[in-house]
Amino acid sequence: MADGWLGPAISRAKTTRLVRFFHAPPLSNNNKLSKLKSSSYLSMAQCPSSAASACASAFASASASAISPPLPAQPSLLVFSGGTAFNGVVEELKNLTTRVAHVLPVSDDGGSTAEIVRVLGGPAVGDIRSRCLRLSDQSTAEALAVRNLLGHRLPLDPRLAKSEWYQIVEGEHSLWKGVSRPYRETILAFLVYFQNEILRRPNESFCFSNGSIGNFFFAGARTFFQSLDAAIFLFSRVSDIPPESLVLPVISTNGRLTLGCELWDGTMIRGQNEISHPTNGFMQPIDKGCSAVPALPSRIKRVFYMSSEGGSSLHEVFPLANTSVLDQLTSVDCIVYAMGSLFTSICPSLVLRGIGEIISSRTCPKVLLLNGTHDRETCAFSASCFVTAITDALNRRYGDPHNHLENLPSQYINTLLVAKDGEIPLDIECLTSQGIVDVIVVDSIQDPKVGIVFDPKSLINALADAVGKHMSTGDVRD
Repeated sequence: MADGWLGPAISRAKTTRLVRFFHAPPLSNNNKLSKLKSSSYLSMAQCPSSAASACASAFASASASAISPPLPAQPSLLVFSGGTAFNGVVEELKNLTTRVAHVLPVSDDGGSTAEIVRVLGGPAVGDIRSRCLRLSDQSTAEALAVRNLLGHRLPLDPRLAKSEWYQIVEGEHSLWKGVSRPYRETILAFLVYFQNEILRRPNESFCFSNGSIGNFFFAGARTFFQSLDAAIFLFSRVSDIPPESLVLPVISTNGRLTLGCELWDGTMIRGQNEISHPTNGFMQPIDKGCSAVPALPSRIKRVFYMSSEGGSSLHEVFPLANTSVLDQLTSVDCIVYAMGSLFTSICPSLVLRGIGEIISSRTCPKVLLLNGTHDRETCAFSASCFVTAITDALNRRYGDPHNHLENLPSQYINTLLVAKDGEIPLDIECLTSQGIVDVIVVDSIQDPKVGIVFDPKSLINALADAVGKHMSTGDVRD
């Protein structure tokens, strides 16, 4: 049957000698890097749109001069993730290292992101904005005020949302309290620019319901600079992200990207939201659990990118991976596939040309963080099914027959971290047949919203252990 392609049948093997339990002592905070305190600010008046690129370069150069080289003791990581699940451990990760490249998809078409894309076009920035906020500085009262402003969501009621938005964009909302004049003018300028871009499209009525102020700021910066990278840079400096922490879109584009998926029964689904948590067009809080949304008629075979007008595999497109992501992959000390929505958060970054080629060539730790619970995309999956799905994505197995790889699972994953008491069955014999022999059980906690999740401190300690072993033996550089 089709499901058989996702690996051997699920089994609860009695052999557990390959499984290790990790209870490491807390990491010290001695290797934390100090935050960059940038004194550079940007205003619209100083940067006419005709010189946006030059302005962005000048701003980057001014800030770069203040950046100190990272401490050599800190390992470098690259994390493939979405914008939600991994956020819970980002703060704890800083205790291990701030030299992290966070690679995120730009194909989300749900929530307020969908409304921005519908009216203004361009890539989805919700996941990027979410990670930037998690990485932002929290050491001062002003830093917290900026974080609260950019992290604020408007009410679900459209009328109340629009009313509150006007208070914010007119500078009269209480959220501006504690934000100094330079930051205030910088942020407000791009919010005003976003508002003007909406007003220039009178045929498109924008709905502010549940809108994210950070998304609006991001959209304003992107449309002003006509550059996603410039918008990320600006957001990173405004929110004072450590300069050695990178937030990278897996595809660097100023256009719209649509994710599609093919099920094993031949069904095609268009749009990330429709794949993972369909909402029937209503703006509502997202719940990706198996019981919260209708089950898929069949398991997912593959995900791919399609033209914004297309609805079938005939409209498949092949965007190029961000060269910055490829560069990071060649040199980092550890590659991490984070927990989260497997097919709509992780795999969209893996199916691009060049990603599988580089990862398979590396001998560094390649760590899969196994989800603690099932969701609509992975109902009834075992651990080996996750491994198979990632391998198929990196090999591009079911796409263009002239563009696929034949690498083994162990060339992409060599360590599996598992949340204790998680829902996903650990089929050890199947994992062993895939070449996955380093399986580590990590302490977990019960999250009231999503169920079993990794205990952040224990997870980061386990990652530190995996990276430390390879760095101590000199195996990291390839």
